[in-house]
Amino acid sequence: MPELILISGGVRSGKSRFAVQLASNLASSSVVFIATAPLYEDPEMRERIALHKKSRPSWWQTIEEEEDVASCLLKFSSPEKIFIVDCLTLLVSNLLLKNREERDILAQVEQIAQTGKRFNKATIVVSNEVGWGVVPPTELGRKFRDIAGKANQVIANYSDKVWLMVCGIPHKIKG
Repeated sequence: MPELILISGGVRSGKSRFAVQLASNLASSSVVFIATAPLYEDPEMRERIALHKKSRPSWWQTIEEEEDVASCLLKFSSPEKIFIVDCLTLLVSNLLLKNREERDILAQVEQIAQTGKRFNKATIVVSNEVGWGVVPPTELGRKFRDIAGKANQVIANYSDKVWLMVCGIPHKIKG
């Protein structure tokens, strides 16, 4: 039966590492990694992306998709495949910076949940908990925080399992 799994937590809490571990444990065939990060000019972000790539098995398929993750899930779907979407928070940021409306962003998040749950062996969605920190000083920052929180709620509602990463330790909070 298809399974949707959300892994949430703070920045550098071990979310991606845990997602790779879960996918490796579930994999009987192919794993597809959907990376939502845009190509950064920032050397530090480029290094982080390179480290993430090195942490994944070389036989995994990587697809870079900054905007239409739901269509990507549908296009490559298969009952045997496991998908990792890393990360939902960057997807929200990408869409917000393209001037997408909140309702459209949340509709896409719901499509990701529905598609991931319906067509694949497992879909693992990685996302940040951004509402636990300092209140953003800008209107755009606050809007992002609020939409990201709502997006996490949408995915969590559909998810069979939800994990919260704290200090590199996974805590199951649903399922």
